[in-house]
This record gives sequence, structure tokens and C-alpha cells, in this order.
Amino acid sequence: MANIAFIGLGNMGGPMAANLVKAGHKVTAFDLVAASRDQAKADGAAIAENSVASVKGADIVITMLPAGKHVLSVWNEVIPDMTKGALIIDCSTIDVESAKQAHALATRHGALSVDAPVSGGTGGAKGATLTFMCGGEEKAFAAAKSVLENMGKKIVHCGGAGAGQAAKICNNMILGISMIGVGEAFALAEKLGLSHQALFDVASTSSGQCWALTSYCPVPGPVPASPANNGYKPGFASALMVKDLTLAQDAANAAGAATPLGKHAQEIYKAFDAAGHGGVDFSGIIQHVRSLAAK
Repeated sequence: MANIAFIGLGNMGGPMAANLVKAGHKVTAFDLVAASRDQAKADGAAIAENSVASVKGADIVITMLPAGKHVLSVWNEVIPDMTKGALIIDCSTIDVESAKQAHALATRHGALSVDAPVSGGTGGAKGATLTFMCGGEEKAFAAAKSVLENMGKKIVHCGGAGAGQAAKICNNMILGISMIGVGEAFALAEKLGLSHQALFDVASTSSGQCWALTSYCPVPGPVPASPANNGYKPGFASALMVKDLTLAQDAANAAGAATPLGKHAQEIYKAFDAAGHGGVDFSGIIQHVRSLAAK
């Protein structure tokens, strides 16, 4: 079993660290929020006094942080104090350029590095069923795979430095666009007198089938586990969808790619967020779609 430092114990990081403890690893954790540290301690992790202290003697360092600037700040702090040749994994969702800068920093200090953003939401973090999209050298990915398997069920090597982040933002652009489409279809069905269940029974077994429909159906009833049956309590909050769609647009602009539907999806989610619904699950976008019909 490995000595693992885990920095960033929020809604995703906390359960992920807990799963590493359950797998038998020695986990030393840190977060700026006291409540998050307390929960990690209750889950069996040792708590460090700061991020630098957490990495002392660690074989593997994992970060789960809000944005690229936070990742680069923490990596600049901790990498000089890591054991030479140790592995550092970032599971945050950040911009591709920051991910590449983080890899370059690790390389300068002789550390192996992987960018490994996740898909699966808080449910996947708790259930250790996340998908990890990994970028980095083959040697680094091989070293990371076994520990990532303690937190997820699918580990994919997408390519070199930053490739994991590229895969994540492309995937979530598809997700954001498709959820709006599913929401529009159900809103139209309501106006046409078609029941939610009837539309679901047809679309889920026809050409309209997609993950947004069959796993996260945005109306109550057809998929019992979807947030629509729990008041749209977030597995993945709308504010986070805005973040990911914005990362996708930034990447598209930098690369010279045309993503008109991605841009429109970003605008729709930004409006939903601006109306005070950033904490609502992203499937709640159907509420915004319905509101547009009244304008």
C-alpha cells in the first residue's frame, strides 16, 4: 500500500480520499476548510497542518482543486518538498494550458505527473465508480493506474500532457448540449400532452437515446436515481457546468475550433446560473427551458 498525500477535500475530493483509506492506503490530507479536514479525519485520514507538510514522505500526491491557478499555486508549493521521483496526480478540471504548465513544473523537479480529471459526479466519488481521463507519459500513467482504480471503475490514458483535460472538456460539452436538448424535448412533450413516461419509453430505446436521458433524466419518474427525483439536489451543479463549458470555449477559441452549439449551451447555463440556480443540478436546466416559453 502507498503513502498518499491528498490536497483538496471538497465534495469530490473528500469521498475520493476516503476510498483510498478504505483500500488500505496511508492517506495524509489537507484542505483550507476546517469542516473538510474534520470529515477526512473521521474517514480515517491523517491531517497535515498545511499542504507542504502533507507531501513529506509521500509516494503519491493527489490534488483536487477548483481551478488552474489553484493547481499551479499548490504544485509550486509542494513539488520542491516531494520525494524525488514521486508521482503527482491532479484530478481537478482545469484549462489545458495550466495542466501543461503543471506537467512542465513536475518534470523540472524530477517528478512523474498525470492530469486525471474525473467524470461521475459526487455519486461516483462516493461509490468509487468515477471515470478518470488521464494525460501524461506512459510511465506516469502506469504508476497512477492502480491507485486511480481505488477511486474509479474506468481509467483511460488519453495521451500526453493535458490530454486528460482536453478529453474532459470535450466530454462535458457534449453533456451540456445533450442535457439542454433532452430538456427541450420534455418541455415540448408537456405542451403537446405527451406524458414523461411515454416520451422516455420511446426515446430511451430509439435514436434519441443518450446518457442525459437514460441516466440523468431531467423530469421526475422515469429514472428513479436522477436528481429530478430529489429536488434537483446536485450530483453535478449547474455552476460547474458553466465552468466546464467556459473551459471548452476558451480551448476552442485558442485552437481555432468552431463550437456554435457549445457556445450556445454556455450562454444558456450562464443565464440559469445568473438567475440564482448555480447550486441546482445541471439537469435542472429544464426549468430554464420551460421559463423561456413564457417570455
